[in-house]
Amino acid sequence: MTFELTKEYVERIEVAIEARDEATLKAEMEELFPADINTVLYELKPEAAHYLFTLLDTEVGAEILANIDDPADRRQFLANFSSAEITHYIELFDSDDAADLLKEQSIKVREEVIALLKDREQARFILDLLPYDEDVAGGLMQKELVKANVNWTVNECIEEIRKQAEDVEKVYAVYVIDDNQTLLGLVSLKNLVLARKNTKIGTIFDDDILYVETYRPVEEVVEIMQRHDLDAIPVVNVQKRLLGRITIDDVIDVITEKAEEDIQAIAGITGEVEEDDTVWAQAKARLPWLLVGVAGSLMAATVIRSFEGELGKVAALAMFIPIMGSTGGNVGIQTASLIVQTLSDKSGLEISWKERLRKVVLIAILNGLIIGLLAGLYVWVSNETALFWVVSLSLLAVVLLASFMGTITPLLLNRIGINPAIASGPFITTANDLVGIGTYFLIAHYLLKM
Repeated sequence: MTFELTKEYVERIEVAIEARDEATLKAEMEELFPADINTVLYELKPEAAHYLFTLLDTEVGAEILANIDDPADRRQFLANFSSAEITHYIELFDSDDAADLLKEQSIKVREEVIALLKDREQARFILDLLPYDEDVAGGLMQKELVKANVNWTVNECIEEIRKQAEDVEKVYAVYVIDDNQTLLGLVSLKNLVLARKNTKIGTIFDDDILYVETYRPVEEVVEIMQRHDLDAIPVVNVQKRLLGRITIDDVIDVITEKAEEDIQAIAGITGEVEEDDTVWAQAKARLPWLLVGVAGSLMAATVIRSFEGELGKVAALAMFIPIMGSTGGNVGIQTASLIVQTLSDKSGLEISWKERLRKVVLIAILNGLIIGLLAGLYVWVSNETALFWVVSLSLLAVVLLASFMGTITPLLLNRIGINPAIASGPFITTANDLVGIGTYFLIAHYLLKM
């Protein structure tokens, strides 16, 4: 049954916490999944959340801590925990999750936790991962994996798998190395099961293996794993020595985070904000592009004012100002969104500028002709026959120009290292509103003089 968080439920939990009713709280939490418990903790005051959290099974608590996405939220939550308490949960973490959590803590807490870890191999793994930035493969990898020496027999390999797999949650394949820890390839679990026990690993492993170096940007890692449909990929250093692996769940986290950033960029929100952030934080994130929109509207008003003479002679021109602005904005967003999607998906063939612009122009002409004729028919039926060509040609021109801007803008932003998703938001809308209205009045100015 799906859990539904209600105000009444939270109040009931708060009453039980105040009464220190451990039995009721444990019974309530046992009915919930860790993700559901996390939503309850978010609704409680820090002290109450800390008390409830300490009543949970250690495994459940570790899973909740590992899956808190926002570093600031997790750091704030753990502010009420001692280093010994944090260590208690980190002992159940994979090395990559443990390193991520400790990077969020002060150096003092970080060193205390590492010193308190009973599993010294885990401590060494964490120390190996701490120097890597989060935006490279080394910062995404985990040290836990199953590996086998190329000179072993299948029987020796299976015995080693039994030992190593105790610390590895998911075994996708066994990585094959030489005596210098150099990655040679991998052997599938199926081949291990089917091979005779005295068969040498060197005769059954696959040397055609994809891997990434520790310095590779995470975007490249995501692209490779998506393109080749990989569940995991090994990570090596510059000498090609096997250091760790990146699993699909870590890649999904990166994809989700990137999608959230793009959505906020498209919506015209700068920085990373959540609905429960402060009023000032949310206002500050939205304000820059709102100001851009206001500036664009004021510029459009200036353009309209410069054509007061035309409006004075043909007042009906004012009727079609909204359609010019909205059509330009909509066409620009459509085109820019497709370009941004193409730029994000690097797994396909790269389309040349010439071919891309050719398609954009053909699509724009087709759409512009249809839209222009339909609007022209409305003008004709409305007995504003003098504006037939003005409206029809203006819409055709607006669609062409907006399509061109929607194509060029994200490409240029991507070239100079700025998130091209910005081009799909208020920037392109405001720019094309201005272009659409300006084009409309220029065409009206010249056609109505004839």
